[in-house]
Amino acid sequence: MDLTLEIRVEKGCEDLPLPSYRTPGAAGMDLHAAVAGEEMLRPGEWKRISCGIAIALPPGYEAQVRPRSGLALEHGVTLLNSPGTIDSDYRGTLGVVLINHSQRPFVIRRGDRVAQLVVGPVARVTWNGVSVLPDSERGSGGFGHTGK
Repeated sequence: MDLTLEIRVEKGCEDLPLPSYRTPGAAGMDLHAAVAGEEMLRPGEWKRISCGIAIALPPGYEAQVRPRSGLALEHGVTLLNSPGTIDSDYRGTLGVVLINHSQRPFVIRRGDRVAQLVVGPVARVTWNGVSVLPDSERGSGGFGHTGK
């Protein structure tokens, strides 16, 4: 499914790439850091990093901000609120909350790919209160109930 979205590049961020898919099969588009020069992220520290863009999602859609696996594996850097949800009525600048779980400082440079953006449909729920739920194969089995 293809979708055309409106995007506003924040003043001073015109040099940064727009979010884009790196391969034809990619689900997520890369988001880039709109920092001035460099930002240091010390071990255990987290910071909001602007992506320098704002988007307009249509009703019935959301965008999720997700970590980049390479940052997590190679540097211990991930998103603190993952996935982060961007609602269809939000029009502010996109940003990510990066956290450094490693023992080494991590430098974020202008234009670095810091997260992924995945856009998808959202179902709106209307609750129907019942006293008994229909049976299922799993039933009420919870965490780890199927074993290893």
